[in-house]
Amino acid sequence: MSKMILLGTRKGTVIVDGGKGDWRPRPIAHAGIPVCYATRDPRDGTLWSALDHGHWGPKLSRSRDGGDTWEDVTSLKYPKGARYITKYLPTPDFDPNAPAAKPEYSDAVVYKIWNIAFGHAGQPGRLYAGTIPGGLFVSDDGGDTWELNRPLWNHDSRGGDLFTGDATSENRWYGTPASVDYGVFEPGIHSIVVDPRDPAHIHVAVSSAGVIETRDGGRTWAGRNLGMVNDYAPNPRAEWGHDPHFIASCPGQPNHLWQQNHCGVFYSADGAQNWRKVSVPEAGVHFGFPIAVDGKDGRTAWVVPAQADSQRMAIAGGLYVARTSDGGQSWQSFRQGLPQQNAYDIVFRHALDVAGDCVCFGSSTGNVYLSQDRGETWQCLGNNFPQVYSVRFG
Repeated sequence: MSKMILLGTRKGTVIVDGGKGDWRPRPIAHAGIPVCYATRDPRDGTLWSALDHGHWGPKLSRSRDGGDTWEDVTSLKYPKGARYITKYLPTPDFDPNAPAAKPEYSDAVVYKIWNIAFGHAGQPGRLYAGTIPGGLFVSDDGGDTWELNRPLWNHDSRGGDLFTGDATSENRWYGTPASVDYGVFEPGIHSIVVDPRDPAHIHVAVSSAGVIETRDGGRTWAGRNLGMVNDYAPNPRAEWGHDPHFIASCPGQPNHLWQQNHCGVFYSADGAQNWRKVSVPEAGVHFGFPIAVDGKDGRTAWVVPAQADSQRMAIAGGLYVARTSDGGQSWQSFRQGLPQQNAYDIVFRHALDVAGDCVCFGSSTGNVYLSQDRGETWQCLGNNFPQVYSVRFG
């Protein structure tokens, strides 16, 4: 059983210590500072928090003593010359002499550090960080220094190499509403999945572009969106432009990946080569943000359904968790211990996690719930936490 839960919240990092049914939150760390994401490195136990300072900008903070003390690390910075397209998406036949057709560019600035992931067990210093506006940063010294992965930044799906000149291809990376708080509407990398069998095999998910894969350690990248459907786009099955809210894989069966987005729940049993929609709208399983996958059985996953994209709250006022154990062919709903009246929670993309038989989620209204029997019954760990952005077992 995991003995620690890390919460990234609107007002700091909360560590909840537990075991044997007794879970107690510590005094808040990074008090008053929004924490987009908090997690623990399973290789050496280092705790990480992505801070979202309103005035000073985003920073990373780490603790090497289990959360007793924290230190800020070197902030991620885009290299000089890093640009991206913000307006006028160029097409292969556009007229470069027509002013209205020329793309507009912005110099890249880190607005948010949205996700942190860890390298293979054989790469002790390797870390990854995903940002808004859509950069994947890599560290090989435990977070002391960071470098932008340029092949992904320069990918043809977002205009080509803008370090050396203007766009040579059409930009297919669109914005995410998560960036609106920063006065922009830019893409963001929120999911980074490292294959435990092969450190060179990584999936990332971009809002809004889709799922992208590398098999050579980040030297080349390819879209992996076959089977995904974007109902509100002119071409719902286009290769790019999808908005996966979060992707997760099964550590014991890494070819099994899951995601939930605006248009449903999607499942892949072949390493994201193909996706299959497994929503059951009549059971409420369709729209939502987070998804968690069992550690051993890739066919088993959990979601916290929401009413609709236009009504981001628990369905009909009742909060519940749905679980599938057959790859999405059927779903069970569990409500015991969860409020069934006057519940208007929404669970953000990083705010659901599983470890063994334990499942935990936190909501936008500061409620945190834990199940120790695979989601079938629930206990409340607290109703007065700040808005919860992320939940991760330590």
